[in-house]
Amino acid sequence: MRKFFTLLAFLLPVIGYAQFNKTDVQRCQLQAKQVTIVRDDYGVPHIYGKTDADAVFGLMYTQCEDNFKGIERNYLYQLGRQAEADGESRVYEDLQMQLIADTADAIKDYKASPLWFKKLLNAFADGINYYLYKHPEVKPLVFKHYEPWFALMFTDGSVAATDYGDITLQESQQFYSHEPQQMGATDKGLKREIAEEVDKREMGSNGFAISPSKSKSGHAMLYINPHVPFYFRSEVQLVSNEGLNVYGAVTWGQFFVYQGFNQHCGWMHTSSYADVADVYAEKVASKNGKWVYEYNGAQKPVTVKQINLTYLKDGQQISKQFSGYLTHHGPVLANRDGHWLALKHYNRSYNALLESWLITKANTLAEYRKAMELRANTSNNTVYADDKGNTAFWYGDFMPKRNPKYDWRQPVDGTTPATEWQGTHRIDELVHVYNPASGWIQNCNSTPFTSAGKSSPDKDKYPAYMAPDGQNYRGITAAKLLSQSGKLSMDDMIAMGYNRYLSAFDVLLPELIAAYNQSTDTLKQQLMEPMQELQKWDKVSAVNSIATTLAVEWGTLMYKGLPKATSTQAGTYQTERVDEMLKHTPAARELEYLADVVKSLTARFGTWKVKWGDVNRYQRPADGVFDDNKPSLPAAYVASTFGQLPSFVSRTQPNTQKRYGYSGNSFIAAVEFGPKLKAKTIETGGTAFDPTSKHFTDQAQGYLDGKFKDVLFYKEDVLKHAEKTYHPGL
Repeated sequence: MRKFFTLLAFLLPVIGYAQFNKTDVQRCQLQAKQVTIVRDDYGVPHIYGKTDADAVFGLMYTQCEDNFKGIERNYLYQLGRQAEADGESRVYEDLQMQLIADTADAIKDYKASPLWFKKLLNAFADGINYYLYKHPEVKPLVFKHYEPWFALMFTDGSVAATDYGDITLQESQQFYSHEPQQMGATDKGLKREIAEEVDKREMGSNGFAISPSKSKSGHAMLYINPHVPFYFRSEVQLVSNEGLNVYGAVTWGQFFVYQGFNQHCGWMHTSSYADVADVYAEKVASKNGKWVYEYNGAQKPVTVKQINLTYLKDGQQISKQFSGYLTHHGPVLANRDGHWLALKHYNRSYNALLESWLITKANTLAEYRKAMELRANTSNNTVYADDKGNTAFWYGDFMPKRNPKYDWRQPVDGTTPATEWQGTHRIDELVHVYNPASGWIQNCNSTPFTSAGKSSPDKDKYPAYMAPDGQNYRGITAAKLLSQSGKLSMDDMIAMGYNRYLSAFDVLLPELIAAYNQSTDTLKQQLMEPMQELQKWDKVSAVNSIATTLAVEWGTLMYKGLPKATSTQAGTYQTERVDEMLKHTPAARELEYLADVVKSLTARFGTWKVKWGDVNRYQRPADGVFDDNKPSLPAAYVASTFGQLPSFVSRTQPNTQKRYGYSGNSFIAAVEFGPKLKAKTIETGGTAFDPTSKHFTDQAQGYLDGKFKDVLFYKEDVLKHAEKTYHPGL
């Protein structure tokens, strides 16, 4: 494959698209007068506009005020231009993204958009550009100007919005770093390590819907609990005179509420492992100096797409040109076992952005379902509740119809029409639950076939590719708590969401205890005190618990022995993988791990008797560098991988002995849909990104204790708690 390197005579970060001119400024100044932003006493922006576009304009302006860096980072990723800011190490990540999503398609979608939607896209760009105009002290890394079509490159608010079909970055780099004659079908490709990618991920999010029959108030309730990197989204309210009144979490750089509620209904998205992207093994050959691939008994030409990437080096931009390859299935991202691998996907689409907007304005279950029938959300499950008492759950949304005879978790034969997609399933054909008799719905990124107790869907009625998830310990905990509880209030639901029971140790600890009881007298004496702590432990994490420290550090070592996952979907079978791990882990090794934990804690703290709250901390450093010598707060929670419903993923950081949280619970909301909406929320730390602001950590203790703040949904309440009222840039 040819690669060309050119030293650019200019610095690419100053390159814009259409520049912001006097006419643009005047237009934005007029629109700004149509927008009122009220920051409440937690810094949450409540944005009021005459039109939906006004509200979008105000939203993007406030996002820039709070975290412009987060916006730019997301678009550098989505547009495949991270290397322009970060250097050559990002080139192949950018190449993957530019092969998957083409800016030309986004521009075409923008031009074809109806006027009402084009106004939203224009307001999105204007809000950011007007902020940059008003704040010349802000120095973007790359994008000096944002185009309306940028939003059509970022159409999904999920933390894992791009599906690569389990093709790793390392595989793509190996494929596209070769010369053309080395890329043929005889190359066996790189040994992939999908297991490592699967097991290092956070285990996802929680969504609960409570029916009126199980609610103390007689109203439906919803619990919104995403598990993502801290500060991944902002908390906002958008209101217009065109019927928009929505509250919730917005991913930086997007103009729709991703997880949230309006006065009539609410939605929680959990990451879905439904099969929405497939990999095709293409049989490729060189013919007359060009690549062809076999399909349906004939040879078809491989499409070649020239991609010019640039990367930062020594303050200058270096150009690097690639020849990208595509079949009719999609972009070729790797080769494996003698075949090129092409990805068929729906990662970016106009309909995905349209659907994301329309659900925020849905007022009934029928309207919500109508928006979902666009069938363009590729990465999410949805838990739903409304003020008519309805609760619902859909596993996925976009779901291709396929021949069920094939194993779609692995690459399928690209030479035959038998593996082609056959349209998409309607949402009522998806795995779903509507108004279950059990009175509750839960999804914790686990199998949907335990989502509503006895009212759960029947697995035998659906093809395997539709719901390939296995069970995890969070799902077990949630189903147990919900099935055993009586009627719940909103505060009861929050307390359940913050339940700290670690169900994985129901399986792990008995094995350790058995190994200890069968060990030598010498080892028993050595580990007697640590084992006593673990044996009397109630499996509930707590800041004053020594057993929590021992269990989590020991369990982390044990999890290194999990069987390797052959796919993302296979990695979701947590309970089965743990069972398999325990079968093949010698008793002596389990005890060695505990001895290692005791040794490690003693080396770090002078004793192994360390309370969990002394080692597990919340800290929000201004510079992103964690420091044992700076103030921090004890955190009782652990990672959800051990079956706890709330998640606080922590680890030792460079130059620290303590563990610090960096991912897990983020924006959380509890909502009750009565005649007048009631809701409570909490954020990780606070709304502000300025460390000098009182809103930088004013929610930190409430976040750690599960003490939520009241949502100010109605304007009269917002005005009573107004801290600052202004028009954007005026």
